[in-house]
Amino acid sequence: MHVQEWLETVPAVSIYILVGVVIGVESLGIPLPGEIILISAALLASQNGEIDPFILGACATTGAIVGDSIGYAIGRKGGRPLLAWLGKKFPRHFSEAHIATAERSFQKWGMWAVFFGRFVALLRIFAGPLAGVLRMPYWKFAVANVFGGVLWAGGTTAVIYYIGVVAESWLKKFSWAGLALAVAIGLASMLYVKRRTKKAHSAARAAETLPPPVAAE
Repeated sequence: MHVQEWLETVPAVSIYILVGVVIGVESLGIPLPGEIILISAALLASQNGEIDPFILGACATTGAIVGDSIGYAIGRKGGRPLLAWLGKKFPRHFSEAHIATAERSFQKWGMWAVFFGRFVALLRIFAGPLAGVLRMPYWKFAVANVFGGVLWAGGTTAVIYYIGVVAESWLKKFSWAGLALAVAIGLASMLYVKRRTKKAHSAARAAETLPPPVAAE
């Protein structure tokens, strides 16, 4: 069963709680499909009058901020052994290469890595725990966490909700399959752009690690 089809069978209150908990646990450092759940719930809200988009956005924002804060505290207390433990439990997400990439981002961008990390799946999982492990000052982390959480969770909810409202008015002559196709095309485009960006980033990193050319004598 598709995520959205399953959400249609769940009461509104349960959806609010589910979105907040899943996003919170993901922000805590455990890989979960928080973005997929949020997008599906926001799209459902645009078609279901029982789901309030403002409450949905508030729950998603709260989950993001609280989850990241707990992740920061755990990372600060657990240190690097925590990353090693996560690497054993979730090798696909917490491999040494991924940790090294995230750490370079934090060392280069500092609190901005926490802020913009909200919009990148990998950094969204790493942000809280890694900020704690690297001993980022809490006030910097808190500012970036709050503003990043509000913009990502609230912004995603608002954008997807209004896309769903507009799409419904355009697709009244079509079945839900038409709407699903439009959303699939949008998500595919987003994933394609992310993949191209990731490849460009990897190429740039590889170029930085190449040794300088040896001058001819």
